[in-house]
Amino acid sequence: MLKLPDYSCVRTLASLDDAYELCRQITAKYSKTFYMGTMLMPEAKRRAIWAIYVWCRRTDELVDGPRASLTTPETLDEWEKQLESVFSGHPVEDPDVALVDTLDRFPIDIQPFRDMIAGQRMDLHRSRYDSFEELKLYCYRVAGTVGLMTTPVMGVDTTPRNAPWDLYRKVKTDPTDEAVALGIANQLTNILRDVGEDASRGRIYIPLDELALFNYTEEDLLNGVVDERWRELMRFQIQRARKFFVSAERGIRSLSRDARFPVWAALMLYSGILDEIERNDYDVFRRRAYVPSARKLTCLPIARLRAAVL
Repeated sequence: MLKLPDYSCVRTLASLDDAYELCRQITAKYSKTFYMGTMLMPEAKRRAIWAIYVWCRRTDELVDGPRASLTTPETLDEWEKQLESVFSGHPVEDPDVALVDTLDRFPIDIQPFRDMIAGQRMDLHRSRYDSFEELKLYCYRVAGTVGLMTTPVMGVDTTPRNAPWDLYRKVKTDPTDEAVALGIANQLTNILRDVGEDASRGRIYIPLDELALFNYTEEDLLNGVVDERWRELMRFQIQRARKFFVSAERGIRSLSRDARFPVWAALMLYSGILDEIERNDYDVFRRRAYVPSARKLTCLPIARLRAAVL
């Protein structure tokens, strides 16, 4: 059983600035696309997002990291207790120092964090999903929750909208559903990008009933077969992910003005992975889909324009 560190003894933790710098470094190292989006935010908001990201990454690594084979349900119980300590203002490890400060600055609820841990529990005992409804619950827990964690940091724009075009369209004042949709869209994109990597660990996240719908078998997937059946299946999956991205777009205008550009940028950059999968002829077994740096830069002016007018 994997044991979390014992900090019952007196231990000097990192300073606040050092804790945030640690979170920045981890975010920059492990999620370059996401990090690029955070750099467009005001300093206080991006630091808070780094702290949340690092907690999410540490949670994910309990079941997907190098020591995941040692993780048990009891490990996750201990992790949830550590979460409760952080929410009560008592950091346990260095990154927690930044998260405690973030929780002091923004009205973030603990439940999405608990839900994410519940998603990791699913990974402990499930390696297949029979239907999309089952998969959607998993996607909410491990990624849709991120939208709920970060929306209080982004902030919601409550100023009256009196522009002529606002009279002809409904502007949401609560972007919660759209924030969850963005998290689910990102997770579906991760699943499609990482099919080969997950298969090497014996995991299949594409719903089994949809594999059957396209006459594509688990054995085919585990063997990395790319044929017309696979391409049609991937087109179907990509179309669904894009629908979630479109749903997420509707909530961006409800966010604070200083958050719209980075969220548009992050959404466009991440959805661009789907374009790269298509460019790779849907071969996610031998080619990892990523958005080249030059293409990322071309997204930014478009994201800025959308943030200003949509």
